[in-house]
Amino acid sequence: MIQCSECEHFHRSPDGEVSFTCNPFHNIKEPQCLTKWQLIKLDTMVQAYQATLRMYERLAPLQEKMFRHMEREIQEQEDAENWKYSAYDDDDDDDSDSEEDEDHPEGF
Repeated sequence: MIQCSECEHFHRSPDGEVSFTCNPFHNIKEPQCLTKWQLIKLDTMVQAYQATLRMYERLAPLQEKMFRHMEREIQEQEDAENWKYSAYDDDDDDDSDSEEDEDHPEGF
């Protein structure tokens, strides 16, 4: 089995970062290369997921503040409009009683 460091598709940058130019659909030299390539891609996915989680952890306090602010604004708006609905509901109740009295005069 050939070592990745001996392969022509292996590249090491001056800062020590390792990269591969192999393509599993085109230029894999050995069957084990495919397994190694899958592990590299899986590791890349895990690193991206961890970076996403770190960003979510940074955003969580801001999101909580934003949700509390929005809830407070909605509640204040509902409270401000409550007088309209409660006055309207009271008038409807009074009107319905007077209509019944007009439709059914006493004695019938």
